Amino acid sequence: EEHEPMFKQQDPAPRYHARDAAIVLAGMHGAKTLLGSATPALETWHNVQSEKYALATLTERFMKLPMPEIRLVDLKDKYFRKQMSGHFSDVMIDAIAETLERKEQVILFQNRRGFSPVLECLTCGHVPQCKHCDVSLTYHKLKDQLRCHYCGFAMARPVRCHQCASPDLTTKGFGTEQVQLELQTLFPDAKIGRLDQDTTRGKHGFENILDDFRHQETHILVGTQMLVKGLDFENVTLAGILNADNMLYFPDFRASERSFQMMAQLSGRSGRAKKKGTVIIQTYNPYHSVIGQVVANDYEGMAKEQLYERKNYHYPPYVRLIKISLRHRDFEKVKTGADWFAGVMRQQLAVPILGPEEPPVSRVRGEYIRNIMLKIPAGHNSVQIKKTIRKIQDSFESVAAFRPIRVTIVVDV
Repeated sequence: EEHEPMFKQQDPAPRYHARDAAIVLAGMHGAKTLLGSATPALETWHNVQSEKYALATLTERFMKLPMPEIRLVDLKDKYFRKQMSGHFSDVMIDAIAETLERKEQVILFQNRRGFSPVLECLTCGHVPQCKHCDVSLTYHKLKDQLRCHYCGFAMARPVRCHQCASPDLTTKGFGTEQVQLELQTLFPDAKIGRLDQDTTRGKHGFENILDDFRHQETHILVGTQMLVKGLDFENVTLAGILNADNMLYFPDFRASERSFQMMAQLSGRSGRAKKKGTVIIQTYNPYHSVIGQVVANDYEGMAKEQLYERKNYHYPPYVRLIKISLRHRDFEKVKTGADWFAGVMRQQLAVPILGPEEPPVSRVRGEYIRNIMLKIPAGHNSVQIKKTIRKIQDSFESVAAFRPIRVTIVVDV
């Protein structure tokens, strides 16, 4: 699955992309590299279009199996008609019931772990935040605690609001834990498993959960991205996405590409034997172009649309994107340091420079973060730009006030 973002190591150093490293290694030895994916990364697809890579296409599934039927559920309409039970539409509940009756299995995808991402006070609106990171604490019902998914900080679930002492606290949003508990209420006779970071912490947690599912001891498996990673279960005939919009509106230029890949890959988990599969996607926006492309299994349409946008707004694969992150516990120090670094780069480099800007999560593990982005258009000398950035970094570290600031450079973000 060459498109997988997990092949890119962001932290710790060395920061590299395993796919690109494999291609360079093959080049050194005069060997061939075979990149396999049903939904290639747009950088790879662009290399195919520009004839840098050759393309071999598989036009049908293994054993000529039919593609699964994809059905869309409009959540706005279902809530309006009061046809929802918790986070499940009547269409999804009926499909799960029918699948279980046929002694077949179900996979459900929700890309958030825990019970609920937000615990809010109904009186004053206060939301408990992590004391080390700029994120709200996620509520985990089984351990009855609030936990930060960035640094691991945890605290017992408060009985009263920390701000106004009101007892009226409510949860907002939902994660895999809440989905599992709702399913246990809706289908008390079914055995429901959960596959996420919380349930796979043990030494053989991941293998045990998948073995139970493979041997049909678990009937419904709820999970995060781990579910999408090339798993092959013959008895799975229904795959469901509980809320497709979480992925589509993520603040990242790759959000549409990643959403398409995730939904298309999940669809591929259904109907892998002789039984025809079904996929149900719940969304508030059934007319979104990416969802339409998933339903039509139109990878080329998605790639063409996204590459057109990337070209217009100067994003990879048409430019090389370099991210320089500065981190320190003192907000003013990191702000001053980032402004200095970006100012010197603008003087010495004739390429577009964005920032310094705070990322969506601007403090992690007690350190404030500032990001500077460089866009290197095709035709520019990357080697010379690298030397200049190294010189600027050396000058930056020679200033006593800036020495404690941690600088990390990630190429091809």
